[in-house]
Amino acid sequence: MFVCVPEAAGNRRHKKHTMKYILVTGGVISGIGKGIIASSIGTILKQCGLRVTSIKIDPYINIDAGTFSPYEHGEVFVLDDGGEVDLDLGNYERFLDVTLHRDNNITTGKIYQSVINKERKGDYLGKTVQVVPHITDAIQEWVEKVAYNPVDGEMAEPEVCIIELGGTIGDIEGMPFVEAFRQFQFRVKRENICFVHVSLVPQPSSTGEHKTKPTMASVRELRGLGLSPDFIVCRSEKPVDTAIKYKISNFCHVSPEQVICLHDAQSIYAVPLMLEEQQISHLLSDRLNLNLDSRRPRKFLKKWCDLSTKHEHLRTKVTIALVGKYTQLQDSYASVIKALQHAALACNRKLELKCIKSEDLEEEAKADRPVMYYEAWQNVCKCSGIIVPGGFGQRGMEGKVAVCKWARTKKKPFLGVCLGLQAAVIEFSRNVLGWEDANSQEMHPEGPRHVIIEMPEHNPGQLGGTMRLGKRQTLFKSDNSKLRQLYNNVDFVEERHRHRFEVNPKLVADIEAAGLKFVGQDVEGERMEIMELENHPYYVACQYHPEYLTRPLKPSPPYLGLILAASGKLEQYLARGCRMTPTSSPESSDEELPMPSHVLTKQTQKLKGIESLNLTASSDPTTTPDPSITSPLSSSSTGKAPLHLGLGITSDTE
Repeated sequence: MFVCVPEAAGNRRHKKHTMKYILVTGGVISGIGKGIIASSIGTILKQCGLRVTSIKIDPYINIDAGTFSPYEHGEVFVLDDGGEVDLDLGNYERFLDVTLHRDNNITTGKIYQSVINKERKGDYLGKTVQVVPHITDAIQEWVEKVAYNPVDGEMAEPEVCIIELGGTIGDIEGMPFVEAFRQFQFRVKRENICFVHVSLVPQPSSTGEHKTKPTMASVRELRGLGLSPDFIVCRSEKPVDTAIKYKISNFCHVSPEQVICLHDAQSIYAVPLMLEEQQISHLLSDRLNLNLDSRRPRKFLKKWCDLSTKHEHLRTKVTIALVGKYTQLQDSYASVIKALQHAALACNRKLELKCIKSEDLEEEAKADRPVMYYEAWQNVCKCSGIIVPGGFGQRGMEGKVAVCKWARTKKKPFLGVCLGLQAAVIEFSRNVLGWEDANSQEMHPEGPRHVIIEMPEHNPGQLGGTMRLGKRQTLFKSDNSKLRQLYNNVDFVEERHRHRFEVNPKLVADIEAAGLKFVGQDVEGERMEIMELENHPYYVACQYHPEYLTRPLKPSPPYLGLILAASGKLEQYLARGCRMTPTSSPESSDEELPMPSHVLTKQTQKLKGIESLNLTASSDPTTTPDPSITSPLSSSSTGKAPLHLGLGITSDTE
């Protein structure tokens, strides 16, 4: 397999502007929230009118994330061009509403392979190929070329490139990248690049005070490697007081306003607001000469303020069972969970997610671990809707088939994604058509009746990059389709795929005759893409992964349908022409219109707080808010326990 090196500078059009770079690094521990912070900075700059792109650097030697177990780095995110990348790129796409490319994810494997390919062709003219300068030069060239690739659909070159360096400073595998950026700051000039270092400020329960030594040590190591941070983002569980902020400023060679304090927030949607409360846009504008207007628009970050407030104050719950095989780590289903959250917010519902291990639903579990078996089925029965996401391998497959049967016979709202569609087809074939030996070629290669078969173009000798990947078109074949209505009655949709197996086209006619309709197919009409069951409130599955294109204010239609059906609102929603209310208000639902007065008050407080800070900044750029003062976004103002920003709590972390 060969890596496609980004287009050479000489082949692209003349660059009309100077690119500004922001490098985000991490210290002390991984999973500290660099991805969310990088995305939030990009969101703020985009709200200021700048075009923003992102690059994620992963120092592992793998070419891409395609062959990872979800327990290694979380889910594998798929891009339009078929790139299998780190889940943080999904975070960037959702926050910035952009379309990234496979080259926006750089790995050690890609860099080394491109250098070795050049060496084999003789491009280095017999020289000794070394980490410095050849590997470091390759990194710099890759970053510089990818930064100018349009990502907003308008073919306009970005103006700011935010780069996240995965891992922590000091990791041996990250050293070539750190050295590359030490050189890069002189290549692009110091006024065109700034460094943001994210570090943990722990608060041991034994002392009850925040400790600054880990951050000081991390910054000292970073500076020893030739990178001096312009901003230090201090991550903590609780708000950091002014004395700690000044101490970090004093020992880390930055001014107090360049120390940004981020404590655990109620939701990730509050992070851009918390950053802007500390005037991050003004500070970045001054540091990078962005020439931003000192006064922000009247509704600056209002979308994020509304999302944050709604997430905090919704009370009506909708309970969804996520039945999968990687449920021990929620990052394994990061995009699925985000798609459910976005759909729940659109429906004014608070998502309550029950992650159920599919193995615990199998008959073998009833004998081997009866307590887990009955607990798992009890959780399934308590839920208002069920989702069976994608996956690979035989483990837990029979549990997925069992929950498909339960959802079908009990008329519970159900959504199957990728392997979830295949499980639903197997269950229907066994229990409705009477094909008791129906199975998948993936699970039982020598089985007598394969209702799920391997795609002809799949190369079984090589796993990496050999699946049906990327955005592909699906044509609707029926007007009588709930999912087509949810997609606003379009003729086709374009969604992202990641699979090796498909429904056996030879058996489609028999399956459809029994009532399971394949209402969406590929352009050639050979692959079954969307499945719906007749006479069921919502029994839908799709071969593609709709969660990859979800956005906070534009939820994925299949997921929106699941939440609406689980809330008992789907038929009403469809009857109104896919509108939440007769006035087509996206912020309200039947039961929660208007929003409570105390919620509206908090929205006003947040917006006024940001506006007042912007007015202050425009009159006195040196003024910085005191972090010891409780902001309207802090958890203490709501009296609720905060949600953490780190690994395992929210799903959009590294």
